[in-house]
Amino acid sequence: MELNTLRPSLGSTKNRKRIGRGTGSGHGKTATKGHKGQKARSGGSIKAGFEGGQMPLQRRLPKRGFTPLTHIEYSLVNVGQLEVFEAGTVITSELLVAHGLVKSISANVKVLGDGDITKSVTISAFKFSQSARAKIVAAGGIVEETV
Repeated sequence: MELNTLRPSLGSTKNRKRIGRGTGSGHGKTATKGHKGQKARSGGSIKAGFEGGQMPLQRRLPKRGFTPLTHIEYSLVNVGQLEVFEAGTVITSELLVAHGLVKSISANVKVLGDGDITKSVTISAFKFSQSARAKIVAAGGIVEETV
């Protein structure tokens, strides 16, 4: 066996459609483009959303709302989810990612007050709700806000 004798297996390839090669081919004359019109011309393509000169839908609809520059996306963690950690643990964003509570280390973590915590832990997060802060401190934990 040599490289020049290799062939694709039977049925695995198809010949390309040779258009515009005479009427006998079945794809001659108009070369499968129909008769006249914009789509039959060379370079004649229609942009997505073009409606024949009519005002397109994306321009007819009003613009609405905006995203404020000061908007911050938070990754939310509830106090009840912190119960998986042992007492005395220093909980950081890396530890939260390792336990699957947060997706990314760079995420801004906000701790909310849903659920209960009985263990005293030190938690370092971007923000805390008032109820979460109260529950952590009541359990003997320490709250550290990172910036």
